[in-house]
Amino acid sequence: MRDALTGLCIGIILLLNSGFVVMRRQDSSSALGSIFRTRCAARCLSLHSTRIALSPRHFQSNGSLGWCQSHKQCAKCLEPCKDSWELKDGPCRDLCEHAFPKRHGECVTSCEFLRSVMVVKQGDCPAPERASGFAAACVEGCEEDGECSAQKKCCPNGCGHTCQSPKNLYRGAPLKPRKELVFEELESGVLEVRWSSKFNVSAEPVLNVLQRRWNYGIHPSEDGATEWQVVARTSEERVWLTDIRPGRWYQFRVAAVNVHGTRGYTTPSRHFRSFKDPAPPPAPSELHVSDMTFGADRSVSVRLSWSMSADLDIPVNHYKLSWSCSDHTMPTKLKRRQTTNGDSTYAELDDLRENRSYTVELQAVSYWGQVPLKSSKAIFQFTTSQRQSDLEPTDSPVFIKPQSDLLDVGTPFYQDGQLQVRVYWKKKDPTVNRYRVQWSPEFCSHNGSRTQEKLITQENFASLPGLQFSCKYKVIIQPVGSKGRTQAESTTFYTPSCATIQSKSPKPIPCSTASAVIPPKVLVKAENLTAAFSVYMGNVTGLFSWVVAMPQPPQQVTGYQVTWAEVITESRRNNLPNSLISQSQILPPERNILVVSGLQLASLYRLEVQVITAGGQGPATSRTFQTPAHSKPVLHYKPRIKKHHLRSVIERH
Repeated sequence: MRDALTGLCIGIILLLNSGFVVMRRQDSSSALGSIFRTRCAARCLSLHSTRIALSPRHFQSNGSLGWCQSHKQCAKCLEPCKDSWELKDGPCRDLCEHAFPKRHGECVTSCEFLRSVMVVKQGDCPAPERASGFAAACVEGCEEDGECSAQKKCCPNGCGHTCQSPKNLYRGAPLKPRKELVFEELESGVLEVRWSSKFNVSAEPVLNVLQRRWNYGIHPSEDGATEWQVVARTSEERVWLTDIRPGRWYQFRVAAVNVHGTRGYTTPSRHFRSFKDPAPPPAPSELHVSDMTFGADRSVSVRLSWSMSADLDIPVNHYKLSWSCSDHTMPTKLKRRQTTNGDSTYAELDDLRENRSYTVELQAVSYWGQVPLKSSKAIFQFTTSQRQSDLEPTDSPVFIKPQSDLLDVGTPFYQDGQLQVRVYWKKKDPTVNRYRVQWSPEFCSHNGSRTQEKLITQENFASLPGLQFSCKYKVIIQPVGSKGRTQAESTTFYTPSCATIQSKSPKPIPCSTASAVIPPKVLVKAENLTAAFSVYMGNVTGLFSWVVAMPQPPQQVTGYQVTWAEVITESRRNNLPNSLISQSQILPPERNILVVSGLQLASLYRLEVQVITAGGQGPATSRTFQTPAHSKPVLHYKPRIKKHHLRSVIERH
């Protein structure tokens, strides 16, 4: 009886422990996933370490990891290690054949290695005879390592399997980096995070995983911070971050990882905040009428909807909304006001009158401490009308129905540089062989043109070109040439926003409040090319940046073509090693900086930047820079740099 009770107690404890493990595993799955994939990438560097050692580091961004990404075979090995790789069920060979139809062997072995490290934890199981206490219970308490808490593994004990503490947990794993992190922030807002590693005996390549978390507010707070997020995987000991936002307190931590595993992350750094003040929120966009209800007493209720960018320095606290009747027939223009919560993206306007024109102003308000930060106002006009009254005069009387069962509108589409839609109608009168088609916007989420367009056709369909984004249109079909009384058919339709069309288009689309047109000659160009250099252990790293000179009308930027090359002087020409001396790269539109490591001391480099738009490439802008001749950082063209150590930042705030 006593043995039965003992076995029951052990079973209950194991069940409770298993439940705790499941919750723990869910909480840390994201952090573990980044370590697993980094071990996978470190394995690829180990396989190609000989080639990496023989390759020139000159101009190589992100060290050995950058080399691997640009090497054909190493890149195949690296593919399953990326966050974008979805590790689906099924053989790795099938997954890799889809990505690489030919010669996918390195991808397959990399995929299988990733699966193994996701199942088998670091360390070795102890000898079964060394199990004691609950670990020695003759029960099947687990089947795999993932069912055990923290670092424990599922190990045999001679008569079953239980969760046990492993031996040789960190064998071959690199030491943790030093916990002190140093920050340097440029005037442009780019932040350099730098750390140093302890001496490692292992010859295996080491990758560093940098994570951060942040919170809004005047004061730092760990309780109100986001989850830890991976911001970089690098073989270097520094990272440049371009997305640091004012008004946020940041913490960082770093882990050193190789093919054997990791010893974990450093303790979280002191809090860091940008020296810049947060910016006010932008004006709300896509303001439009999303619903309109007409009452029996000629009253009207309107729902206004809008959008707000999710990437703000400080979240919106509330919206200020005001509206008034802009009809000249009204004796007064009494302005009414309303406040809406910052989480809302719509508001209800009641007690409006039918057949009136209204003007709406919407403003977003954030708070930095006690200081309000207000956006510019979004202004929108609409009319509470159920019917179109400004038709072109005709010889025959016209009767208009609000909607038509005989008239149909297709889905708007983007073609030939403009937004279009096709309308179709049924022929009721066989004597009619021509139709007048008229269309115009009733209201838009922007102050676009309200021009009425028309065409005449002999078909029972028509394409309406040159439409504006985010508008409600009314289209009227009028028979032409029939004798006696004629009846027009009408209907309404909505055009999508430009962002909606862009999300479905493989090519960039120019967005404007008016109808999209073929882009004009590209005049946009880069200017104010600057460079900052730092020297670390004899290695020169350059950070190049620029701004965009936008002509009028503005053109949508889709990327940058950046080329850099060393200017070889006669004195160095004969001593130049056989290495790459120039390189070109395409950067995304939000990244107007370029980081290049492995530059030479006291050398000249030429940087050329071309802005890429939807209409083509703009004129090239170039400038020559010289790297420093010593270890003191040198900054050309004097964009001021402010250096911040964590302690000095905390003391200042």
